[in-house]
Amino acid sequence: MNLMNDIKPLTLSLITIALLAGCGSTSQSEPTETEQPIDNQQPDNEKAPDDSETPEQPQAKVIDVNKADPTLPSFVSFDNTTPDGKKWQKIENMSDEFDFWDDSKWMKTYWNYGDTPVNMMSKNAGVSEGNLWIKATLDEGSADQWFETARVRSKGKIKFPVYTESRIKTAHISAYNTFWLNNGDSNNRDEIDIIENNSNPSMQGAKYDRYPLEMHSQYFIVKDGVTERAGDKNPSHSNQLSEGNTLRGVQWNEDYHVYGAWWKDEHTVQFYLNGEPVNSVTSTQEFTLEQHIIWDLWTQDSSWVGGLPAKSDLLDDSRNTMKIDWVRTWQLVDE
Repeated sequence: MNLMNDIKPLTLSLITIALLAGCGSTSQSEPTETEQPIDNQQPDNEKAPDDSETPEQPQAKVIDVNKADPTLPSFVSFDNTTPDGKKWQKIENMSDEFDFWDDSKWMKTYWNYGDTPVNMMSKNAGVSEGNLWIKATLDEGSADQWFETARVRSKGKIKFPVYTESRIKTAHISAYNTFWLNNGDSNNRDEIDIIENNSNPSMQGAKYDRYPLEMHSQYFIVKDGVTERAGDKNPSHSNQLSEGNTLRGVQWNEDYHVYGAWWKDEHTVQFYLNGEPVNSVTSTQEFTLEQHIIWDLWTQDSSWVGGLPAKSDLLDDSRNTMKIDWVRTWQLVDE
């Protein structure tokens, strides 16, 4: 009998049993894997939605006065406040696209205050390249009236309820670029100043820093030597326009702007800037006299105008000319 041969198979069997038993045991040095609960947290690099965050604000309504319907007052295209039962009827003899000078509608007039260096002359106004223009030039030979300029006035007149507006780019000199209404009698006077704008005042200070964006509008009533006036102490400002207005914050000399006035009744005038209502005025006395439309460019050595321009500015054709692209006027009538 070979004892070693009998022991060898037995030994292998015992080893096999031991190994099989070991496979079912748990090792202390290697913990048994267990099923982990699902982690509902967001990864570190991702932010969970925050219900408290401010929702996205709607975009501001775009107001581009250059895209307004030219057959109606510009504000109608953006906020139609035409009264019920009424419509706007174009007044052709008080409207012009200025493709040529129309003698049937316009005339040049000559007005010179004694306390200004202004001398109004026919040569300083005309029509070219689709604009009515008024230019300030220098008369070097005159000590008292060295500021040559012009005034253009309508031959016809208008009366409430009426709306008129004009697209204008100001001369960039220290002077008033004006668009206004007046009946033509200084002693019995009704006047609406739609704009008296100075984009480049020569005087210094916080007040004048606002001038390039301030729309100075007001009214005058003069009866029996007594003057009633209101409006200019609280001027409109380009930065007051809605955020969607494409001309918000643009200086008067940097682009054309549309200025308007809705003369509503015997007491009320609503002013407009680039398609939006701005300031309004209400008179105490009745305001009833028919009005001419007027543009001019003039200056004075006064704090309210903003001071006299540098004489060198009057030699610079890039800044000495007020340009009027068009004027459009409508009567409010029954439908």
